[in-house]
Amino acid sequence: MGKKVAFHTLGCKLNFAETSTIARKFENTGYTKVDFADEADVYVLNTCSVTENADKECKQLIRNVKKQSPQAIVAVIGCYAQLKANEIGQIPGVDLVLGAKEKFNLPHYINNLSKKEQAEVHSCEIEETDAFISSYSAGDRTRSFLKVQDGCDYTCSYCTIPLARGKSRSDSVDHVVAQAKEIAAQGIKEIVLTGVNIGDFGFTQTSHTERKQETFLELIQELDRVEGVERFRISSIEPNLLKDEIIDFVAQSNRFVPHFHVPLQSGSNTILKLMRRRYMRELYTERVARIKQVMPHACIGVDVIVGFPGETEAEFLETYNFINALDISYLHVFTYSERPNTDAIAIRNTVPVHERKERNKMLRILSTKKQRDFYNQHIGSTRKVMFEEENKNGFISGFTDNYIKVQTPFSVDLIHSMNDVYLQNINEAGLVSATVIVESEVLVRK
Repeated sequence: MGKKVAFHTLGCKLNFAETSTIARKFENTGYTKVDFADEADVYVLNTCSVTENADKECKQLIRNVKKQSPQAIVAVIGCYAQLKANEIGQIPGVDLVLGAKEKFNLPHYINNLSKKEQAEVHSCEIEETDAFISSYSAGDRTRSFLKVQDGCDYTCSYCTIPLARGKSRSDSVDHVVAQAKEIAAQGIKEIVLTGVNIGDFGFTQTSHTERKQETFLELIQELDRVEGVERFRISSIEPNLLKDEIIDFVAQSNRFVPHFHVPLQSGSNTILKLMRRRYMRELYTERVARIKQVMPHACIGVDVIVGFPGETEAEFLETYNFINALDISYLHVFTYSERPNTDAIAIRNTVPVHERKERNKMLRILSTKKQRDFYNQHIGSTRKVMFEEENKNGFISGFTDNYIKVQTPFSVDLIHSMNDVYLQNINEAGLVSATVIVESEVLVRK
């Protein structure tokens, strides 16, 4: 009793949802949650292994904890822990490593653990990980990440996620709705639906012998009826699973916002085939056009990988020009890194690292241009903004429904509030300066 636990999460929104759920389990057993930079009895690292940098960051964090609190228990969970359990167990300072099947039992293992020379490792074959464990993040009154799906049945040649998280599996519509109501009761106004491949939401195990099939469209239709939630946001959805019915429903929805994040990865059909993606660029063009047809104001984010093995200069420029011509709003750019046990590492004609970095830089510049163009389209308009808590240099920020980040002078009254704002201009920070509208009048902000 009275012990302190600290968490650090690497990677995606799904990891944040799971970390928050595990933290609540610790708090229910008498632990106090503290910041990762503070003194604690237990430090938990929830890891990612999508890129090589995530692996390196994990090792650096372990070294920092060992220096700061040499007697503390250090536990490592998450994707990196599933893929490299024994390797992590050899890192000095690590006491416990839990794979995908055991991470939600972390408090049980910690309470029966003492500091030893050798780390305790509990891993499993990923095929054994077939249960869906629901999770959501809490503690931020603005938004919550709600896990609705886990794992992936796709076999993209560069990706380790199926090896780290197992087969695709889902929560049930009824249970997701119940969790959304639970989140709403905490005063949280926005819920972000998360998963590995949420468009694949569907089969749920109702018993040892029976499975129930539901759809992502059915899920969002039911969530749209949940009272108390101002906004639902879809974190990311594959273009081949983003059906017209989903786009059209969001367009007329009460609570789902006009914001889509749709992975592209490459604008070259040759590279898409090497990546074993389940669409060609022509389908991606159709998805963007459909969104903009029914929601001209919608924000569209794009994932793209540069420097994939075999990507020639011409194929990269094909990607660059393809994205430049698309009516999208911003990019998340990833530099390809070789991952063990993926088929991509056997592809010949690897791209030199310096060339990968240069291509990344070019696309990040393009992303800034695209985002600025999107912001400019909305200058002079009025939109609803959900303000957050941080007071940064006398300003408070928040996002519109279509994911424009705005700034206005800080006021305590604005924290966690939803307000109509007038979008004024793009400031030096690349954000949109906004004025809050009260009773149909614009408050003048100097």
